[in-house]
Amino acid sequence: MTSSSSPPLQPPRPAPPSARRSWRGALRQELFATPLDGVISVVLLAALLAAAVGLWQWAFRQAQWAVIQANTTLFAVGRYPLPQQWRLWLLVTLAAATIGVSWGLLRSHPRADRTGTLWPVNDLVAIAVLAFLAAWLPAALKLPLPLQLRWWAITALLLVLRGVSGQWGRLVPRRLLRFLPLFWPALYLFGMVLIAGGLGVPHVPPSEWGGLLLTLLMASFAILLSFPIGIVVALGRRSTLPLLRWSSVLYIEFIRGAPLITLLFLGQNILGYMLPGGWAPDRVWRAAWVLTFFCGAYLAEAVRAGLAAVPVGQLEAARSLGLSVPQALRHVVLPQALRIALPATVGQFISLLQDTTLLSLIGLLDLLGTARTVMANPEFLGKNAEVYLTLAVLFWCCCAALGLGSRALERRLDPSHSPT
Repeated sequence: MTSSSSPPLQPPRPAPPSARRSWRGALRQELFATPLDGVISVVLLAALLAAAVGLWQWAFRQAQWAVIQANTTLFAVGRYPLPQQWRLWLLVTLAAATIGVSWGLLRSHPRADRTGTLWPVNDLVAIAVLAFLAAWLPAALKLPLPLQLRWWAITALLLVLRGVSGQWGRLVPRRLLRFLPLFWPALYLFGMVLIAGGLGVPHVPPSEWGGLLLTLLMASFAILLSFPIGIVVALGRRSTLPLLRWSSVLYIEFIRGAPLITLLFLGQNILGYMLPGGWAPDRVWRAAWVLTFFCGAYLAEAVRAGLAAVPVGQLEAARSLGLSVPQALRHVVLPQALRIALPATVGQFISLLQDTTLLSLIGLLDLLGTARTVMANPEFLGKNAEVYLTLAVLFWCCCAALGLGSRALERRLDPSHSPT
């Protein structure tokens, strides 16, 4: 009896890749797939085009930008003493150099993205935008020639260091790159000392800080300190110790149950009575700590959501391998939880940056407070649209930078992206 031998089983062949669509085909598929989609697309495109044309005509034909040109320094640094503004230029130069080196080193040791071409394309766009802004913006603001030359030199320094470190960065061992993030906190601390006074330079009181400088300082101070506070409070709320758990719950519920403006007024008035004379911090630092604890409470809930999303088996597996509970939290649970909570965390940071506009209500000359001071000048009455549009662009740039940075960090922390 003979049996016919069946052919060996073959693994299923992958489906052939779809042909690459032309831009016309992609446009037709995305915007005009059905008649109704086509009508909606045409209406929306017409409305957007009409709005863009109207804004263009107003901005370049009707708007009077003299109010911005005459108050550029006020919007940037407030009433910071003119003889001491060299410190700010030094800090900007050091920040540009650090950005250029970090940018180049990160690109010289990339992680593969899904297309393999995302980083170079973004780099070219970023370089083009920086070059355009450096060439056009100082001249558009009609800054004096020495200031224009400073901005061009700082931008050139950033791009040159980015190119040099990107070209030769592969010669730097990866283990040394682990120390690269340490330059940023060191630069931040040095910048705070340089701005406030120290290291042999005169003291400049916080009451003379203002404009974009004060807004960025307050937001960065609150962001940097609220992040560890949020992690500690989130872990405390999940603790088995009743006192620690209920203290964390009380802190979170109290902060989330009060508006930020109320907490700012309380911080400005209560601390002066609670602390003895001479111990109460300056009004600027009172507001900074209020922003820090306010953001920390919301970050604690975002981190707690990330901790809840990590399977319990992860902690149990780490414990079975001999790790203690702190080691398991540090090396296994927290990295996964923080990666999950990253979008909500960055969203809270962006909201905090926008909430700094409330500082003007307690008498601080942040970016919005400076704008109100400028608009109250009889010489610039009626120029509200120009001022508010400038503020909107500045805040959008800062928030967009945070958003782009968070998406880049998400891609680099994605375990599915292996190093190239």
